[in-house]
Amino acid sequence: MYRTHDCGSLRASDINAEVTLAGWVQKSRDKGFMVWVDLRDRYGITQLIFDEERTDKALLEKAQQLGREFVIQVKGTVIERESKNANIPTGDIEILVKSLEVLSESKTPPFTIEDKTDGGEELRMKYRYLDIRRNPVRENLIFRSQVAMEVRNFLAGRDFVEVETPVLIKSTPEGARDFVVPSRMNEGQFYALPQSPQTFKQLLMVGGLDKYFQIVKCFRDEDLRADRQPEFTQIDCEMSFVEQEDVLNIFEEMTRHLLKKVKNVDVTDFPRMTYREAMEKYGNDKPDIRFGMEFGDISAFAKARDFKIFNEAELVVGIAVPGGASYTRKEIDKLIDWVKRPQVGAMGMVYVKCNEDGSFKSSVDKFYSQEDLAQWAEATGATAGDLICVLSGPADKTRGQLSALRMELAERLGLRDPEVFAPLWVIDFPLLEWDEDTERYHAMHHPFTSPKPEDIDKLSTDPGNVRANAYDLVMNGNEIGGGSVRIFDKQLQALMFDHLGFTPEEARAQFGFLMDAFEYGAPPHAGLAFGFDRLVSILGGQETIRDFIAFPKNNSGRDVMIDAPATIDDEQLKELNLKVTV
Repeated sequence: MYRTHDCGSLRASDINAEVTLAGWVQKSRDKGFMVWVDLRDRYGITQLIFDEERTDKALLEKAQQLGREFVIQVKGTVIERESKNANIPTGDIEILVKSLEVLSESKTPPFTIEDKTDGGEELRMKYRYLDIRRNPVRENLIFRSQVAMEVRNFLAGRDFVEVETPVLIKSTPEGARDFVVPSRMNEGQFYALPQSPQTFKQLLMVGGLDKYFQIVKCFRDEDLRADRQPEFTQIDCEMSFVEQEDVLNIFEEMTRHLLKKVKNVDVTDFPRMTYREAMEKYGNDKPDIRFGMEFGDISAFAKARDFKIFNEAELVVGIAVPGGASYTRKEIDKLIDWVKRPQVGAMGMVYVKCNEDGSFKSSVDKFYSQEDLAQWAEATGATAGDLICVLSGPADKTRGQLSALRMELAERLGLRDPEVFAPLWVIDFPLLEWDEDTERYHAMHHPFTSPKPEDIDKLSTDPGNVRANAYDLVMNGNEIGGGSVRIFDKQLQALMFDHLGFTPEEARAQFGFLMDAFEYGAPPHAGLAFGFDRLVSILGGQETIRDFIAFPKNNSGRDVMIDAPATIDDEQLKELNLKVTV
């Protein structure tokens, strides 16, 4: 056998034991008459010792030739370590080596294989197999595995059945762009990679499976950010004979289970907030509720004065920054510059300092009295020592800008503790949203989401105010899951397609199989999908999902390690009946 023990398991109780270890050379220290080698594997590090008194000359010389990341096997005796290392579990012992075999030599790695490495992100992605040897990356992948196991244990324990759905499917016009795959055997036709298993899980409900789940790869050809990848993983779930409350309850329970099992954190409170309330209080539909700074609408107090900017604005809204009255003018000017960046897009910012003596000092004292500013403070919840930051303009745009400022200030103030978890259900989303480019409504979630029963009549008269029977689970300012009660009635589904601009023929061509299935007794059903990569990263105390994916792609959607995507040769193109022109 290659090893009797791993490199993290030996202790003082093993002294005098004969052992065999295998692993990578982390580093070595050569004193001429003595060589120490740190041997590393997934489980830890064990120190090896070679010395001229107890080691034959040839073995000592062989040890002196070892390089970083050589893969070796050693046999020897566990002895007490003279200079103990309290920082590692094996720090009380070392191995007096009797034999050494080099299993694989290594070139000098392009960056140091240590927790704090000297390699930049792009370099480490190019050599990801080396990066995985580092503790932070390896621990993230092990953590991801643990979360996946807990998900499976929880859902299997509640009678969910794991089913694999197809990866080669039909392209649909809704949602993000599809990745398409040409079919060699069907000339001129293409498969699409699934953006989600949505229609298949609904068909499983028609099939009577009752409770389905899958930890599944999905694909979207869209612009990338730190929390987006072209291929990503979902915990996809569907249930029959349930309503919204049933879905929310079971996945609250699963979220509590995960937090307890993987973080040992007890979370009991899952508040609920409507989409409209989230937008009015926080400026986005996935608010971070670990801290305050709720929006205060001061339009009624800020208009009808001589300040033209506010008078012409659709919305004047502010937040109270705790302790912000101590900011210097230079610090406030930097905040103003921050909101004026193109990424935020505000024209400027008005501020009010709430002094300890109860008075106010603002950048618009010329236009507003102390009584006016006191009303601003009341509306934003500001108290003595706070700073009120005010933005104005078109309502939706201004709320988005203030939301960005709120998150930036929370980051600077240390209010976004990654070890604090604040879940939130956001409900009652709009069913449809108007697209100016296409001049028609699009489904805010997907075309199979049911409208609120009491709003169905509005589909023909007031479609923009129809609420969806949909819900998102938000954690720490990130959407980690979303779902809806589905349409299971053929007539209602046809009506929904009509309002989305599909002709009956187009609806039949795209989704005829689903509408046909509804002819054979479809049960009421609903579901939810967690973004698994994002869920794992948040539970792991980070917000960048790449850190928890074994082989991620960069911001351009490229795998720099294998150099993909790449061109294919002319013979392959010919087989696929494709021509590429540049």
